[in-house]
Amino acid sequence: MSKVLIIGAGGVGRVVVFKCAQHPEVFSEILLASRTKSKCDVIAEDAKKATGHKHIATAAVDAENVPELTALIRSFGPELVIHVALPYQDLTIMEACLAAGVHYMDTANYEPKDEAKFEYKWQWAYHDRFKEKGLLALLGCGFDPGATSVFTAYAAKHHFDEIHYLDIVDCNAGDHGKAFATNFNPEINIREITQKGKYYEDGEWLEIDPHSVMKPLTYPGIGPKKSYLIFHEELESLVRNFPSLKRARFWMTFGDEYLTHLRVIQNIGMSRIDPVMYKGVEVIPLEFLKYVLPDPGELGENYTGQTSIGCRIRGTKDGKEKTYYVWNNCSHQAAYDETGTQGVSYTTGVPAMIGAMMVLTGQWQGKGVFNVEQFNPDPFMDKMNQYGLPWHEEVNGDLEFEK
Repeated sequence: MSKVLIIGAGGVGRVVVFKCAQHPEVFSEILLASRTKSKCDVIAEDAKKATGHKHIATAAVDAENVPELTALIRSFGPELVIHVALPYQDLTIMEACLAAGVHYMDTANYEPKDEAKFEYKWQWAYHDRFKEKGLLALLGCGFDPGATSVFTAYAAKHHFDEIHYLDIVDCNAGDHGKAFATNFNPEINIREITQKGKYYEDGEWLEIDPHSVMKPLTYPGIGPKKSYLIFHEELESLVRNFPSLKRARFWMTFGDEYLTHLRVIQNIGMSRIDPVMYKGVEVIPLEFLKYVLPDPGELGENYTGQTSIGCRIRGTKDGKEKTYYVWNNCSHQAAYDETGTQGVSYTTGVPAMIGAMMVLTGQWQGKGVFNVEQFNPDPFMDKMNQYGLPWHEEVNGDLEFEK
């Protein structure tokens, strides 16, 4: 039985609270904190009613203020901090965890506010400090990164002697009925998908213009969808931890209407992350846009369809070439029925709870900074089947990719 502090009261935070509250034998006391305590209060009350968990408290905290964070952590005394707020705040929360002497976990890697660029180097640099304190920092434990990284580790452990080609495929075939909306924080989402695409091949990283490479891919239970090559953070750690990889890519589906809206947003300057003066006040256009777009946490009620996310892998086993596809499909409606939010939040929040469970039950242990694929994938995969994200696999099927 352990105390956990969850930071972040968006859609993912809601799912993490609900899923942790379903398992009081592991998560005996939960404290949910964010800048806006009233959001935490709503989630806490809903989770208590849904699960019967009696020990869910709330607090206000500025996740960019290290002394304030440290004081909150020390006063509550959790064993683990689960960070599901903004990736800008990774380093301040890591600093507070070091100061307070508790383990750390997140779902997305750090990126600076003033540059739309995310990579692991800033967080990997904390390895020695966490190691010296005897603490674990677990990075990227959502779905992608997170479950996709565990899928890769599972494939490497059970199906291959060497993995050579990895394609992570992410499809959202849902319909929320809005003209334009993002499925998680609009500011982070738009920053991510308007960057240059990047993939790994033959020992080097290759860049392409945003959305310039498209391939129609067929997703189980969904059918063919236009899929675009983009950069995603787990590629960086997977290439590092599986050095036999010759190529690693990430594909995500976007509808034509979505991309048209995105081009307009860029063309009229609303995706800018530098400040502009408006009536004597500095305003960052993308931050303003976030407040006029639909709240991703409120899309779930009428969201139909499903997501399909998985790994398509080619490699060798016993000297023979082999292919392997492992994936999960998640219903937006089922996610909403259980937690009150849509499937994209659900697929991020459930693995975050499972990762926390792995740490708190001692199934994943380490001193320093680690990515999820560095641990035993088997207990995590078992819990995915038990706790709402069942996975499927196909051996030696058509991956729809050339070598």
